Amino acid sequence: MNVVYSSQHYHVVEFPGQGYEVIRKRAAVGVYLYGDAAMRFGEHLAEVIADDASQEAVDEFLEDLDELMMQRAIYH
Repeated sequence: MNVVYSSQHYHVVEFPGQGYEVIRKRAAVGVYLYGDAAMRFGEHLAEVIADDASQEAVDEFLEDLDELMMQRAIYH
C-alpha cells in the first residue's frame, strides 16, 4: 500500500499490482479502481502531476471521479 496523494479534500492509495483507492475526505466516500481502469487512472494521475503538481490541479482532476464515489469510507 502506497499513499500516492493526500490533500485536504482527497486521499489516493495505490495497492501495487491491484488498483487504486480514491477517498473524498469530507464526504467520507470513495471508489476502488482496478484492472484497465486503474492502469489508465494511474497514467493520467502521473501526467497531471508531471504537468502541474499543485494541489488545485490534482484535486480538480480527482473531482472527475466524484460521481463514482459511492462506497462509504470506514477508517480503521
